[in-house]
Amino acid sequence: MESAEDKQAKEAQLAVLVEEHRLLDEELKNLERRRSLTPTEQVEVARLKKQKLLTKDKIARLG
Repeated sequence: MESAEDKQAKEAQLAVLVEEHRLLDEELKNLERRRSLTPTEQVEVARLKKQKLLTKDKIARLG
């Protein structure tokens, strides 16, 4: 059985991860709005997508 403290910590961690996912999504959308991306920006898009997926996985494990 999960204690109230454990549940509260889990909810706090979930809130942080959800916010992180939202911010990554925002950054990604801002980059993808551009007509063309430099090679550095293309690498950044790939990095953001990967980080977003990792964050989504962490959210799923907590849920």
